[in-house]
Amino acid sequence: MTKNLDKDGLSSIVDNYQLFYVDLWGVVHNGIFLHQEAIKALNELTKKNKDYILLTNAPRPNHAVKSFLEKLGMQKEIRDHVFTSGEAALNYLKENLLGKTFFHVGPPRDFDLFIDFKKMKSENIDKCDYILCTGLFDNHDKDLKYYKDLFENCLEKKMICTNPDLIVDRGDKRELCAGSVAMVFEKMGGEVVYFGKPYPEVYNQSIDNKNKKILSIGDNLNTDIKGANLLNFDSLIISNGVHKNEIKEKGIEKTSKSYEAICNYIQSELKW
Repeated sequence: MTKNLDKDGLSSIVDNYQLFYVDLWGVVHNGIFLHQEAIKALNELTKKNKDYILLTNAPRPNHAVKSFLEKLGMQKEIRDHVFTSGEAALNYLKENLLGKTFFHVGPPRDFDLFIDFKKMKSENIDKCDYILCTGLFDNHDKDLKYYKDLFENCLEKKMICTNPDLIVDRGDKRELCAGSVAMVFEKMGGEVVYFGKPYPEVYNQSIDNKNKKILSIGDNLNTDIKGANLLNFDSLIISNGVHKNEIKEKGIEKTSKSYEAICNYIQSELKW
């Protein structure tokens, strides 16, 4: 049974945990502005000397996301806790694929992910060694059929996906993410290597989490909560995020079951 913390707040369970993984988009901000109650909660974690990581499936290096958060008005003390799926992927690429050519699927703004090896970027998908997927092209950001046609003759190549999220809400607008493109490639028979939640690598790279009692907080059952389940962390779902309408209609028990996920706690927004 998922316990509702709307009345008692995060403060009612905080002493049960040593480390907190907190999702950014959907929990701390919505792509346009910060959620002030969430910022207060993070400041309270600091006061209680609790470790936390702002773990995000952003397909960009840590410094790029920190810069974005600074523009939203987030203080440095909180920004310093950021760790991205892009950073985890970058570490892997530098260790394993630095001398290989790649074709980039995603918007130009994600260029900073591969700036150190930009000379290896191929403009022709047929002539690359692997596909690096960070999102959707700006001029094909709604049509997944375009990607099916693009990948048709490239299924023997490996895809590196730097954001397993399928969707995200930017304010009131829903957008497709890299995970949706990777799913097309996978369904066609291609192999995808994912970096980000729910896959263990991004958690383990971000901080030493061994032998710690951990709570994972997020709004996405597919990534935040499933990742917690796979790694035996407790989880807190923020209901006012990507599953807002489903939870409103069916309740958290039925909704989480439909995603084969288990939530220990639920809050409408992250609040101390």
